[in-house]
Amino acid sequence: MAGIPHDHYEPKTDGQKWLNKRLPIAGLLYDTLFIPTPKNLNWMWIWGIVLVFTLVLQIATGLFLAMHYVADTELAFSRIEHIMRNVNGGAMIRYVHMNGASLFFVAVYMHIFRGLYYGSYKAPREVTWIIGVLMFVLMMGAGFMGYVLPWGQMSFHGTAVITGLFGAIPFVGEAIQTWLLGASAVGQPALNRFFALHYLLPFILLGITMVHVWAFHTTGNNNPTGVEVRRTSKEDAAKDTLPFWPYFVIKDLLALVVILIVFTAVVGFMPNYLGHPDNYIPANPAATPAHIVPEWYFLPFYAILRAFTADVWLVMLVDWVTFGIVDAKFFGVVAMFGAIAVMALAPWLDTSSVRSGRYRPMFKWWFALLVIDFIVLMWVGARPAEGIYPYISLIGAAYWFAYFLVVLPLLGVIEKPLAQPATIEEDFAAHYPKSTGTPAE
Repeated sequence: MAGIPHDHYEPKTDGQKWLNKRLPIAGLLYDTLFIPTPKNLNWMWIWGIVLVFTLVLQIATGLFLAMHYVADTELAFSRIEHIMRNVNGGAMIRYVHMNGASLFFVAVYMHIFRGLYYGSYKAPREVTWIIGVLMFVLMMGAGFMGYVLPWGQMSFHGTAVITGLFGAIPFVGEAIQTWLLGASAVGQPALNRFFALHYLLPFILLGITMVHVWAFHTTGNNNPTGVEVRRTSKEDAAKDTLPFWPYFVIKDLLALVVILIVFTAVVGFMPNYLGHPDNYIPANPAATPAHIVPEWYFLPFYAILRAFTADVWLVMLVDWVTFGIVDAKFFGVVAMFGAIAVMALAPWLDTSSVRSGRYRPMFKWWFALLVIDFIVLMWVGARPAEGIYPYISLIGAAYWFAYFLVVLPLLGVIEKPLAQPATIEEDFAAHYPKSTGTPAE
């Protein structure tokens, strides 16, 4: 698909022309800042800049912390305490980094659900969506490995539980687990590996972020209507769009300031609110916590992992069909990663010809249930795996898969969508009549 017609960078001086022929960096920056952007974007489109800012913040604070941290099982916990107590500004920087991970996942979940509601995964943006899901997986990896580094009770035993999941893979699981840990159990080799990977992954994320931005700059941004920008001429495109600078940059920066005010309040007044008390106890392999809980942003997928126990009929059926090769533990691992995989397949599972959920009355209800389901899974993931909680997890997991594998394909066939605006300009005029001189309906 051809890009949105717009004016491109034209070097004026001899120096600019010389540089542009050899390294067109000015043209790249110009096209990035002044790219035509659908002018009807709402406030749900601010999470991209929050994610970029938070990634840079995490890299900057992480580099500082790495200068003082020692990846040694005998020293790691005390080095964290040293950073907190003896390094100038160390406590603040560590709290910013620690809570920055939570801000990162708040932003990415808002970004993902916005994309799911407005159909940002639909053609021609499938590759952009897949890249985004890959970034999400890398974020989860970086977040988990960072949680290991303080070497507290929850860090140590959480590592044993999560890496033990790979041991459930038939035939090769034990070898993979040993390769991940560098030994037969959690210890010094594992800490070395996770520290190195935690340091490396944010830089890989930064590179993939550039590819992600390049991808949607090629296809153009989606918008709340799902209607594409007109590409017939520069004049028509100009009626549907505004330059990214200054309009959307200023809007994004305003939103970022508001979010950072809240973030600063959390860091300043309740920095340990989202942490677990057991992680402020040095790791002790001989004393297992009563209830091992991952960070809050892993809880929905942790709940799905625990939902498929040996007494679930589907697990029993698969176990019987595979002659015991696929047991409950491995089934849970497949379900946890499958929950992310079905989300990645949304561009091909959604059969509706209408992109935006704004014009899909039945879809709105099913999507609202998905959001509630995600919150419930997050809540139940923090509960003990006993009593009624496993049943709630199972119902939540069942709906998550049903939404992508059953609801999305069927809605495209049975749903009657509402009328869409013919152009972005028409939608903008309906919402902001004073800016166009068009009376509101």
